[in-house]
Amino acid sequence: MANESVPASPAFRPLVVIPVFDHEHAIATMVDGVLASGAPCLLVDDGSGDACARELDRLTALHAPQVRLLRLPANQGKGGAVLAGFRDAGLRGHSHVLQIDADGQHDPADIPRFLADAQANPDAVVCGVPLYDDSVPKGRLYGRYLTHVWVWINTLSFAIRDSMCGFRVYPLAPVLRLIDEETIGRRMDFDVEVLVRLFWRGIRVRNLSTRVTYPLDGVSHFDVWRDNVRISRMHTRLFFGMLLRLPRLLARRAAAATA
Repeated sequence: MANESVPASPAFRPLVVIPVFDHEHAIATMVDGVLASGAPCLLVDDGSGDACARELDRLTALHAPQVRLLRLPANQGKGGAVLAGFRDAGLRGHSHVLQIDADGQHDPADIPRFLADAQANPDAVVCGVPLYDDSVPKGRLYGRYLTHVWVWINTLSFAIRDSMCGFRVYPLAPVLRLIDEETIGRRMDFDVEVLVRLFWRGIRVRNLSTRVTYPLDGVSHFDVWRDNVRISRMHTRLFFGMLLRLPRLLARRAAAATA
């Protein structure tokens, strides 16, 4: 898998975007994995400390021009960093963005498989569905299931199997339209909200399984109190948004059932 390259296509120009905040110990391995896929990479430095900033400078100098660095002046949150990556990708003419986390949870060897699926289905979001090993904290696992239930309610669909996995490929044009027209959560609420709002706009979601691990020395930036409050508020916003879209969502369900 490591030697597999992303197939070239004039209409398919993917960019791998990695939001980075103080992951100086894991990011080099992730960059190596991206480079093995043959895809270009944008590292978004989300206000990291000096040690991580130096490591990002080293990696971009070592691997330029395949690896570029976008440095934000202050921490924006994971969603804010990915949104900045979307904007950069749009300005440079990319058609798709593959988002992957910097902390080593995701397997970069799956990047070619995700990009091949996106190239075959260019109008869909290709979303990772985690295959966990024993390293996953049970509290995280149960909390994710609660979010899944809310997403199924807010979409009236089981099309999104996992809304929290940060390994996915977006078709860039509809994402840029969405973020120009609506406000999306900029922190740990981002992954869920952007996916639900894209689904509401008729963007198909394709689900691909991928191995996810929790490294023993991993750095988590999840704030149990603040991020859970943000996520609860997001689910409330989405629920009322679903009620406003209820006739259209029900019509889509009926059309899918008769297709």
